[in-house]
Amino acid sequence: MIEQDKRNLIDRYLHAYNTFDIEGMLATLHSDVEFRNVSGDEVNATASGIGEFSEMAQQSKALFSSRQQTVKAFEAIGDDGASIQLAYEGVLAADLPNGMTAGEVLQLTGRTEFEFKDGSISRIVDYS
Repeated sequence: MIEQDKRNLIDRYLHAYNTFDIEGMLATLHSDVEFRNVSGDEVNATASGIGEFSEMAQQSKALFSSRQQTVKAFEAIGDDGASIQLAYEGVLAADLPNGMTAGEVLQLTGRTEFEFKDGSISRIVDYS
């Protein structure tokens, strides 16, 4: 997959994420997509396959009244990978178990690694 196609697919995925368009997110993903969220050294969310990813995306959608991932840097890696540096800001719509409350703003920086297969995103690993 060429670099521009990778970037375009990531941009489509992020636009759908930022606008809570779950169907749009799913349209960019391979049916066997693997997802992992890593915070510090701890894996705190995983999904295997498009069905699990869809369920996780629906649950996540309910936690935020707004959210925005902004790409700060993009790097193509080999034939089937890419990595982005990003800034994240989300406004909570619900109280969280960690003590954060609805209305609070969550701001993070991080990195997301992508792998591609058959013209779709096949693996996503978020690091924050």
